[in-house]
Amino acid sequence: MNNRIRNKLIQLARTDGGPVSYRRMNQTAELWLNFDIKHEKQLMGEMLDEISEDEHEAGRPLLSALIKNGKTGQDDRFFKLCERLGMGEWRDLKKDKSFKKNHIEKCREFWGDEKNYKKYF
Repeated sequence: MNNRIRNKLIQLARTDGGPVSYRRMNQTAELWLNFDIKHEKQLMGEMLDEISEDEHEAGRPLLSALIKNGKTGQDDRFFKLCERLGMGEWRDLKKDKSFKKNHIEKCREFWGDEKNYKKYF
């Protein structure tokens, strides 16, 4: 499942799309998770964390920046992940309106580069 999500997020970054909701990613990646079941929605978050942790370790941008959860945009999970990765205190990161936007732009720039796409996709 992680591979399908990662591939869809990379495609999204290349088309300047996003952020996309959990539900939309669920449908697009054909995961068939039922978000009415708390555990399955939690599973999506865990997969996104794993993908972004792997990307971060490899020196690539956080793909989970392209995901939003809920009507108000990014939920706390993304910012808490960033805190675990050493980027600052999550509440401060969440208050910084440019933080998420910068991560989205980094994804688009990195994955829009054909060399990066061919090498890491």
